[in-house]
Amino acid sequence: MNGIIIVNKSKGYTSHDIVAKVKKITGEKVGHTGTLDPLATGVLPLLIGKGTLCSKYLMNHDKAYKVVLKLGIRKSTGDEEGDIIQEDVVDEGILDENNVKTVLERFLGEQEQIPPIYSAIKVEGKKLYEYARKGQQVEIKPRKITIYDIKSLKINKESSEIQFEVSCSKGTYIRSLCEDIAKKMGTVGYMKELQRTRVGTFTIEQSILMEDLTKETIERHIITIENLFKDLEDIELNERKLQLFLNGVKLSLDLEDGIYNIYSNQQFVGIGVVKDKLLKRDIVL
Repeated sequence: MNGIIIVNKSKGYTSHDIVAKVKKITGEKVGHTGTLDPLATGVLPLLIGKGTLCSKYLMNHDKAYKVVLKLGIRKSTGDEEGDIIQEDVVDEGILDENNVKTVLERFLGEQEQIPPIYSAIKVEGKKLYEYARKGQQVEIKPRKITIYDIKSLKINKESSEIQFEVSCSKGTYIRSLCEDIAKKMGTVGYMKELQRTRVGTFTIEQSILMEDLTKETIERHIITIENLFKDLEDIELNERKLQLFLNGVKLSLDLEDGIYNIYSNQQFVGIGVVKDKLLKRDIVL
């Protein structure tokens, strides 16, 4: 079993929990393209068998989320799990529809974002959350991110909550985004709920609910490596060239640099990479 499945992760589970479950069901090597926090739900692409070799092509995908931002309270972790460290009054005008729309639109485009202290980013060999748990101070350098789209879905004035959806680049921390939005509104806030709805082209509509994970449902929903790269150009190799290719010999081909589907006798063989007019094997089934 080789390819990718899209799991709809439930709240309270780690990404490792899901990997372990699918590994037990399939008996194959299983990996993922990026973790989801236990409190988050939604799209978690899992790589199965030789699909794990595709991770390098999937790590830089943009993502989309549905988020609930709770205003008037700041928490130590930036999410529901943390301790309350600040409370503030939320003026009614802050939750005016036009004001919310205006503030959200200010976050469109490329910008610098400071990651949350409770994150796995390493500074001097230690993860940031390790410093945080010990109460140690550490300089956190901002990172460049891009917000492609952001819009309000629902405003609840009684609970001082805003539900919004956002499409963003890899490396964007939604907890930090929530705190920054609250600050622009003149108050404080934290990420109350998070659902990832898309990773690259993988959407929540394609996903399998955790409770529905069985060998049969995985086999039915798996995206094969051939389908994953279906938009690439194809290279057809004869028997002699195929054997050379499989043995790791670079083949001279007058093609542009890039990734190609490799076929022989109209059967999918795997993925090859052309560089400087030379084709070499990359992923072989």
